[in-house]
Amino acid sequence: MDAGIEKECSALGGLFQLIMNDMKASYPTWEDFVSKGTKLQSHLRTTIVLTGAFLDAFQKVADMATGTR
Repeated sequence: MDAGIEKECSALGGLFQLIMNDMKASYPTWEDFVSKGTKLQSHLRTTIVLTGAFLDAFQKVADMATGTR
C-alpha cells in the first residue's frame, strides 16, 4: 500500500512539473497578447475620440450649409 501511494505521488509530481513547464513556456505568448490588446484598446479609444471630433466638424459644415441661401 505504501508503494501505491508513493507511485501516485510521483505521478502527481510529474504532472505538476509538466503543467509548470507548459505555463512557463506559454508566458511570453500571453504577455504579447496582453500587450497587443492594450495597444488595441488605446488605438480604439483614440479612434472614437477622433471620430467624434470629425462628426462635430461635419455638423458645423451642415449647419453652415443650412444657413446659406
